[in-house]
Amino acid sequence: MKVIMHVWRVKVLVGFVMLLLLVAVICLLYTPRAPTVIHSQKSLDSTIKKLLERNEQLKNSDKRIPYHLKQTAARRNACVCEGDTWNLNVPFGDLLFPRVGAEELHSAFRAADLEEIKKRRQHEYNNFMNRSHTAANLLIIAEANIPLQYPTQGVDVRPKKSTLIPGLGLKLKSQTVYSVNLSASMGTFDVTALVDEVNISGEGKMHMTLSSPLLSALNRQLQFITYTNTIFHPNTADIVQFRTDGYQAAFTIKIRHAITPKLYDPGPTRPKGEYNIGGLVTIATKTFLRYDKLQDLIDSIRQFYPTVTIVIADDSEHPKSVTGPYIEHYIMPFKKGWFAGRNLAVSQVTTKYVLWVDDDFIFTSNTKLEKMVDVLESTNLDLVGGAVREVTGYTATYRHIISTEQGGEDGDCLHMRRGFYHALEGFPNCVVTDAVINFFMARTDKVRQVGFDPLLARVAHIEFFIDGLGVLHVGSCDDVIINHASKIKGMLPWGQSETDEAYAKFRYANYSSNQNVLFYFKNHFKCLTSNG
Repeated sequence: MKVIMHVWRVKVLVGFVMLLLLVAVICLLYTPRAPTVIHSQKSLDSTIKKLLERNEQLKNSDKRIPYHLKQTAARRNACVCEGDTWNLNVPFGDLLFPRVGAEELHSAFRAADLEEIKKRRQHEYNNFMNRSHTAANLLIIAEANIPLQYPTQGVDVRPKKSTLIPGLGLKLKSQTVYSVNLSASMGTFDVTALVDEVNISGEGKMHMTLSSPLLSALNRQLQFITYTNTIFHPNTADIVQFRTDGYQAAFTIKIRHAITPKLYDPGPTRPKGEYNIGGLVTIATKTFLRYDKLQDLIDSIRQFYPTVTIVIADDSEHPKSVTGPYIEHYIMPFKKGWFAGRNLAVSQVTTKYVLWVDDDFIFTSNTKLEKMVDVLESTNLDLVGGAVREVTGYTATYRHIISTEQGGEDGDCLHMRRGFYHALEGFPNCVVTDAVINFFMARTDKVRQVGFDPLLARVAHIEFFIDGLGVLHVGSCDDVIINHASKIKGMLPWGQSETDEAYAKFRYANYSSNQNVLFYFKNHFKCLTSNG
């Protein structure tokens, strides 16, 4: 009986232990865990906070020393919205001496809606800043004359890969033991080789310590330190803390994929300066109702470039057939819009360059696409504009310099001024600027990178260059000229056809209001200043 009871107790005990193990396994499998990247971000945020505090201490080392702000700097905490107050009341005064005007963009909204719109805009802006700013944007101040040697920039690693950290070193006066420490938030440290008389702890971890009685041995060992990214992110940075007794420094290691090339085959090699325009360039345009002008454009192109592909986006209500060799005609929903059509047309381009033209332009013997190709092939420009000649003989290039100025919670300021930065070396008739007229040739992949906002339906142009600020390197050449079909007949009441009237009905509807709404919310601007 005792034996039976003992066996029974053993069975109960074994069963109880197995039950506990089963419960433990279930808890382990089903207990929700925060992703590792969350903890990494907290650690990274903590590091950033400490660095900012340290930077602040360096900036304010002695607050007792008085200072005086210069008048020109006193108001630069935020941009202000102001234009010229003077007005030259003489004939053609605005043409000869263009006055800078200023607009408060929030006036595009009803006062009752503005507060809610501000909240939504701020929320989206904060999200954008979180997405687009990484530790690589952080200002790190390296104190002078510290004994630590380290790379301040230029260390990259592919996500989840390893790299040597170049330039690490220590320069100290004689002492018994030399020691350094490395720590990171998104990766681990290791060594590719071992040096005698150097002690290492923390191999394969986020914190590594190295020490040696010989400074030369320690410095030799530091040449073999590697960093391995362990937490995936396609484009960010890790802040590495580098310390020795009484000193510390910080530097970033950029974690990012290499840029994938987007290459276009130009065809068989030709002598320098000779280009196969048909293999390099596609002409893109957007049309709406004006099939007579579109046909004039096509005929003029064919006179000079019979084999260049023409891509046409068309959002007419009752589209007509547009056919012919090397023509691609794409039908869009009615009134889909100007920039939506640009997106569609550019999306179908398969050549290295795309030439944008309006559907009422006319090619002439001065419309030398070879010149534009030569500029793009010979420089690092992404886009080059030409000139448009009106029927009056006036030729426009529309060169503008665009800049933004940091504001406050209400948004930033957008400034546009006529002009350019400097001449383009090697091309006497060309300059470098930020925005050009709507006759331009560009690298296809760069245009797609910026894109065209489809909310801009009937009138838009400068908005593309504002979105491309910091992405597009822009030039303008005034010796590549395209003609503008005459608008005089269509502007006269007795000269307008039904097509002209229908086109004019859609052309300028709600333009300024829609533009300001986008500038205010999407681009986080509060103010626009411009001199035309």
